[in-house]
Amino acid sequence: MQLVKPSTKIEGFYMEDPHSMERIGRVCYKSEDKITDDSAERFIKARLGKHESVIEHSALTVRFICDRGISHELVRHRHCAFSQESTRYVSYMGGVAFIIPPWVDLPEGEHAIDETLSYKRITDNVAWLIDMRKAELAYLDKLDRGWTPQQARSVLPNSTKTELVMTTNFREWRHIFKLRCDKASHPQMRELMIPLLVDVKKVIPIIFDDLEVGK
Repeated sequence: MQLVKPSTKIEGFYMEDPHSMERIGRVCYKSEDKITDDSAERFIKARLGKHESVIEHSALTVRFICDRGISHELVRHRHCAFSQESTRYVSYMGGVAFIIPPWVDLPEGEHAIDETLSYKRITDNVAWLIDMRKAELAYLDKLDRGWTPQQARSVLPNSTKTELVMTTNFREWRHIFKLRCDKASHPQMRELMIPLLVDVKKVIPIIFDDLEVGK
């Protein structure tokens, strides 16, 4: 049984360079005559929070490693493209990987447990680990009985690791960060989105610098 920490990776992004984006945006006002060598950043930042349609001429692709529960929240977002690891077709015959939630203090890596332990004599961390092992054993048993992966997956919990690639435009990403970095968001979602926002600010500061965690 393998335990994994959640993570994100920026796969790539597309943005018309700031000057091109400014030219696109100024079509709305027919104010192309106001373009100067240093007007692009000022023009784009003035649109943020007001008329953000101009930043839809863009795309950001992110790879998520997370649990199935969090992936169910991610795919609820609109105007996005998703490609996700399929439990219908992927067989975990070699062992199931689970995401460690932030309230469980266990290291990443392979774990073996003594299944004879009593719940009264173990910590909450080990109790969770035992639950994951039971789910893994139930899944493997179903495969041994001839069930297909899409049938056997019915016994897998939300903590099952999944990989998901998500693409959408900068305007939608701004909405996602505002929603998913907020203090009211699920702790596991914030665990993913807050570091991602920090990374995105580094590579696309003109679009995301004004966003703050928990605001």
